[in-house]
Amino acid sequence: MRNTWDSWASSVPALVHASTLEPCPDLAAAATRLAQAALADQYMVYEAAGGVWHFAAGSAVHLTAHPTTVTARAAGRTWTSPTDGRPLTAFADALTALSAAHGAHDGGRRHFYGWAAFELAHLLHADPGATGDGPLLHALIPSVEVTLTGDRTVVRAVDEAWLRKVADLLTEPTPRQLRLGGTTPDVTERIVADGTAAYGSAVARTVEDIRAGLLEKAVVSRKVPLPAGPPVDFPATYLAGRRANTPARSYLLDLGGHRAAGFSPETVLEVGENGRVSTQPLAGTRARGTDPAENERLRAQLLADPKEIHEHAVSVRLAWDEMAAVCRPGSVAVEEFMTVRPRGSVQHLASRLTGRLRPDAGPWDAFASLFPAITATGVSKRSALQALARHEQGPRGLYAGAVFRGSTDGDLDAALVLRTLIGAGDETWLRAGAGVTAQSSPEREIEETCEKLRSVAPYLRYTTG
Repeated sequence: MRNTWDSWASSVPALVHASTLEPCPDLAAAATRLAQAALADQYMVYEAAGGVWHFAAGSAVHLTAHPTTVTARAAGRTWTSPTDGRPLTAFADALTALSAAHGAHDGGRRHFYGWAAFELAHLLHADPGATGDGPLLHALIPSVEVTLTGDRTVVRAVDEAWLRKVADLLTEPTPRQLRLGGTTPDVTERIVADGTAAYGSAVARTVEDIRAGLLEKAVVSRKVPLPAGPPVDFPATYLAGRRANTPARSYLLDLGGHRAAGFSPETVLEVGENGRVSTQPLAGTRARGTDPAENERLRAQLLADPKEIHEHAVSVRLAWDEMAAVCRPGSVAVEEFMTVRPRGSVQHLASRLTGRLRPDAGPWDAFASLFPAITATGVSKRSALQALARHEQGPRGLYAGAVFRGSTDGDLDAALVLRTLIGAGDETWLRAGAGVTAQSSPEREIEETCEKLRSVAPYLRYTTG
């Protein structure tokens, strides 16, 4: 397999052309404009920490992992290798090969952008037979990469033509916008209420499982297909939603068969080149609106709710165990515990754990331990996955998986896919879940999913002409 990936990596063109431009006055709008330009049939916008936006595009070089095979493409050629039951390991090996192949350029550093489907969790933690046969991981190694900050805009590309395309797009006057229709309040409420009766039944069955001792907690979700009508404009929805949300990360993508516009409340993990790793579990929710006094009342209620505190504490406990499995002994610490973070239409209890990777562990080992986020599965993770397979309808796909940006130098930043508009084929949908414990009531968990859906549903934009 190593020879296969070495051959593929040596065929990947280097980003040897670079240009620094003036900063854009509106970073989110600039990144969205690049996405709207259809420069390539695969792209990603990724908002990282510190108000930095990245745009990556180009479909010539990508990597896709299925349960039994990993397929890579570059320079018009295709390579396929078996995974031997370890698709994440094979996927990581292929990306690692890029560093050696590009050692003469930028110190061997290449960035990649991609996603991991939730069903990878079954292979990592539960029943490999429940994984299905769809793609589990997909990564793009871009032909052009743009980094937008308040100080400057940096463009790196495989050739001068890509540099000119991006520079022209960023310096031209604002293009004429398509006529776009928004979602009215009554339509928003119809969307968020779709399927609540069936969801309440799923919550009740999960509570029965918990009280029978099968598990401690499960994050049960419901899928909300959007009604037929004009097509949803993903870039316009992203920009409108980002204006109204306060995410930990945001992303806009058309990549590997998935379309998404999302406002992630938390990261699955963040790994630095120095081996520092952190994760940010959020569990425990109350609504958040425009009335500061009401928000403060709900905040105090959240901090005093035994069910929410218990749900959060068990999530932090399990995240600690998963961090300890890949970190140096004694290095795991809780740097922040049970603060309240605003995330669009909701507010969450939030904690942050940090540690240092063991010398024999890398970013993908940490990913394997922490994925999927405990706050989107349950406790224990294996038992929760089994419960979700019993009580949810159909696979989750991208929902509760991860969207990530990383480099061959060892850094990896992975956002949890929640509060996200998702599309595949002709279907477009939203999805939301709630943490179910022995103290849960179907009515409250239904209400929580509605609160979360309102982080996205009011900002849907439709092409009308």
